[in-house]
Amino acid sequence: MTDILQINNIRKTFPGVVALDDVSFTVGRGEIHTLLGENGAGKSTLMNVLTGLYHPDCGNITIAGEAVHFTSPRDSIRCGIGMVHQHFMLVPAHSVFENILLALEKVPNFFNRKVYKEKINQIIAEFDLDLDLDTPVWKLSIGAQQWIELIKLLLRDCQLLILDEPTAVLTPQETERLFSVLNRLKGQGKSIIFISHKMREVMEISDSVTILKKGRSVTTLERGNFDEAKLAALMIGNDKIPEWEKSGQVEDVDVLDIQSLSVQNDRGLADLDDFNLQLKKGEILGIAGVAGNGQKALAEVLTGLKKATHGKIMAGGEDITNSDAKDSYIAGISHVPEDRKAIGIAPDMSVADNLIMKNFKGNAFTNWIFQNKAAIHQNGAAKVKQFDIKAGPAGTPVRYLSGGNIQKVIIARELSEQPNVLVALYPTRGLDIGSAEYVHQVIVDGTKRGMSTILIAEDLDELLKLSDRIAVMFRGKLIGYVDPTNTTRETIGLMMSGVTPEVVA
Repeated sequence: MTDILQINNIRKTFPGVVALDDVSFTVGRGEIHTLLGENGAGKSTLMNVLTGLYHPDCGNITIAGEAVHFTSPRDSIRCGIGMVHQHFMLVPAHSVFENILLALEKVPNFFNRKVYKEKINQIIAEFDLDLDLDTPVWKLSIGAQQWIELIKLLLRDCQLLILDEPTAVLTPQETERLFSVLNRLKGQGKSIIFISHKMREVMEISDSVTILKKGRSVTTLERGNFDEAKLAALMIGNDKIPEWEKSGQVEDVDVLDIQSLSVQNDRGLADLDDFNLQLKKGEILGIAGVAGNGQKALAEVLTGLKKATHGKIMAGGEDITNSDAKDSYIAGISHVPEDRKAIGIAPDMSVADNLIMKNFKGNAFTNWIFQNKAAIHQNGAAKVKQFDIKAGPAGTPVRYLSGGNIQKVIIARELSEQPNVLVALYPTRGLDIGSAEYVHQVIVDGTKRGMSTILIAEDLDELLKLSDRIAVMFRGKLIGYVDPTNTTRETIGLMMSGVTPEVVA
């Protein structure tokens, strides 16, 4: 197998940080090559180097035997490299066809729409994709939007495709279809760099795997020379993985009772439509569904960040339907938000200050009308130790922490008031194995003191492992409940696409 890409001794530093340190590996033509590493291992920085966003301090990159020097993303694209990012580069109000045209170079001012549509439809037909070129992007599922990004790369004739966590928002059936397309592209001689934290997928799709740790390439292993345990051990090294055990002590008492709830979004469309849900005391209730089917609206209406247009939310016999965020917090509901950096923290404030943001006016942290700095710092030090937060020197702005440690800060703050209910929206998204297991441990430990959790996640393996029950959502409605101990990923996947439990059975 000839190599399409050679990365040799790449180093990239930022002020005070070595992001990449002597990274080397090769990708063969017609190969699916997985990059595996914890948060902060250097994966994103390396991809930014490969796509021309960053210029390395030293080292070299070779494409098809020729040394290249990228000064911009345009240089990378002209060398046949294309990337599907986690957050898609699409214009929601434009059609599929218009979004694809925007990505192409040298489209004349006056062009034949029929010719361009035929080219795109050839790719759609070749890979049996379900896309209508005239449909506005905002009407499409997340999975369909991902196909648009892939079509862009194929129209540019990219020979090396980079996919960053491509299955994060897909059902099992959509993931299976994506893997089928990737294998066909591999058969056509195209190469793929696949980035994922899901070991099941890594084992299924990878021809080879390169492990990154703390900015260095640890090793590259070929298929047949690795399994899940070996990859995890190489990725984590000597870091300790938290151990936990489910208590299973769910009481037949409703701590939340959601009745015929409807919530509208900014466009006047229903994010939740006649939605019903019950949460038991001490229960971990998993919520499964493709992203964009009402999960975020559910979390926001429960925590007072959105108003309901119809229905009721009862918490311990109290109607909290249209309480504001402060009232919901007093009612005993805490929230781990989807976007931890945008709304979960005050990025320029210290870790200690972030840890008291829900209770900064409380007697514990005030001295008459002034803040009690000593108490705030003491609380911060105690929480940093209790939740094993790697926070750096005292006073360090929280934005300098890794994703996993920012998540620990949020969880430490939210659990500090001993809530009755935790609403956790994608709490392990983008986290490495160690950080994800830590989050799992905290959630399970909470059940031992009677805390109930609504766990909204995109990884079915995570939901099956943690949940006492799983509720499946589709287009703002509850499709049904399943028991994690006697269901399959395929059954849940069908329900996520709108098939009712009776039809699945």
